[in-house]
Amino acid sequence: MNDNSLGSGPSNDTAAEENGQTVEGGVKYYTLEEIRLHNTSNDTWLIIHDKVYDITSFLEEHPGGEEVLIEQAGADATESFEDVGHSTDAREMLEQYFLGELHMDDRLKQKPKDEKFNESGESSSWTTWLIPAIVATVVGVVYRFYVVEHKSS
Repeated sequence: MNDNSLGSGPSNDTAAEENGQTVEGGVKYYTLEEIRLHNTSNDTWLIIHDKVYDITSFLEEHPGGEEVLIEQAGADATESFEDVGHSTDAREMLEQYFLGELHMDDRLKQKPKDEKFNESGESSSWTTWLIPAIVATVVGVVYRFYVVEHKSS
């Protein structure tokens, strides 16, 4: 990496400081390849909302058990994190484990997996409203036909 702050000689920096690429604003960017290397109980990184966290020291404290975190280690845990419905306190606590952000190139690679949501997070699929509308129309027609048939009998 071309990070002038790392110098050319031996370093006492932590693993988090040795990896990643620093750009303007001091934010470090990590690639998926770098993050995937941190997938053990002794070295656990997660991606949540394109931010990278080193949660190794939190594993034993996690109320849901360390297994659920290790299962997500070295990967994007955004969906799992949101599915659980973490509190505001949990989200604030997460900030103390912040290392940097997912590299822009890797963010773009992940976008196509989430095609049913547009940039604002709203569903853009026409099937989410069209199919229920068709079902409601069919049910209405069948009900109307059934009521009219029984009144004329």
